[in-house]
Amino acid sequence: MNAEISPSTVGGTARAPPSKSYTHRAILAAGYADGAVVHDPLVSADTRATMRAVTAFGGGVALRDEETVLDVTGFDGRPETPDDVIDCANSGTTTRLVTATAALGDGLTVLTGDESLRSRPQGPLLDAITTDLDGRAESTRGNGQAPLVVGGAVDGGEVSIPGDVSSQYITALLMAGAVTDGGIDVHLETELKSAPYVDITLEVLADFGIEAEATPDGFAVPGGQSYAPTDGEYHVPGDFSSISYLLAAGALASEDGLTITSAYPSAQGDTAIVDIVREMGAGVDWDREAGEIEVTSAPLSGVEVSVADTPDLLPTIATLGAAADGTTRIVDCEHVRYKETDRVSAMAEALTKMGASVEERQETLTIHGGESDLQGATVDGRADHRIIMALSIAGLVADGTTTVDGIEHVDVSFPDFFDVLGDIGAAVQH
Repeated sequence: MNAEISPSTVGGTARAPPSKSYTHRAILAAGYADGAVVHDPLVSADTRATMRAVTAFGGGVALRDEETVLDVTGFDGRPETPDDVIDCANSGTTTRLVTATAALGDGLTVLTGDESLRSRPQGPLLDAITTDLDGRAESTRGNGQAPLVVGGAVDGGEVSIPGDVSSQYITALLMAGAVTDGGIDVHLETELKSAPYVDITLEVLADFGIEAEATPDGFAVPGGQSYAPTDGEYHVPGDFSSISYLLAAGALASEDGLTITSAYPSAQGDTAIVDIVREMGAGVDWDREAGEIEVTSAPLSGVEVSVADTPDLLPTIATLGAAADGTTRIVDCEHVRYKETDRVSAMAEALTKMGASVEERQETLTIHGGESDLQGATVDGRADHRIIMALSIAGLVADGTTTVDGIEHVDVSFPDFFDVLGDIGAAVQH
């Protein structure tokens, strides 16, 4: 499927979708518990993969009230051996988080997914489980990638793991470690990238009654704990990764202002997009108490931004840079190459095709907005929800029609993205 986007003016009000990061963690935390009610979850292809995993481990997940509520039956910290392979589809988050869950089991769990997922690195987490925790965690192809075979009934210990590959390794170990006998101490071998995602984990753990903390060289979670949210309920906040596309739409194409709702403060690192858009010159007013952001378009200027802690923002920032005056440099971005696709190369290639002047280095993406004149083109979404949405926003200000291929993949994080885009005035056909 594809979408055609023409130059547009947007306005009105758009509601941010729920956070994918929080939803994944809440579903799995409810699985570790006796169960819980999760309100306002993001129901998407990725989070359904985590629902399947909880069910495979002996829990259950039921949707109700037009998919605004999840009733989760937990496995109470004791995952059963699944009776079939767990298909994680395209969800790297699911794969990594439930790899540690599987390591708690007496039997063996097999985890796999689609072609993209089977190319993503899992080796450091497998090594930590096998070497440090005396469990069993193997890549069937011996290359540190899925399919994975995991088990061993680990009961806690000390783990040494790199912090610059994926913060999800740390999240997985902390969530599982709480229900082991001995707990897990995580020692970081390298500087932690995407640190706010671990902050999200600590926040969700606290909301489920789990004690965990940062230490001088990593993180620690005591064992023997039980997951139990207050009153058995958890509410998922809005998703700032998804809000970034709406903010960019307003910054580029809303003379009269666009209001984004469900934008409440949280531990999400991607709240940084609010300051980035403001620094580039757009009018931004965030009422944190009301959870509303109003953004108004204005001439934008280039900035330098590190995405060490906010990798999911790179496609959005690149799009803004292509439409801004001056130069935008996105630095510390090597780890962004190991997502659903190599997002650094994907954005460089697509924006270049649309007429932007782009320089790509291993850890840097530079966009010369002053030398760019965006033109409509047919661009490849790379089966990556974030690439698809960012390029669609670029289409709002490109001359002519922009055709983005593979739009069905927005189901991963923002299933009704194109409907929302149309509702705020974008000229979009899909």
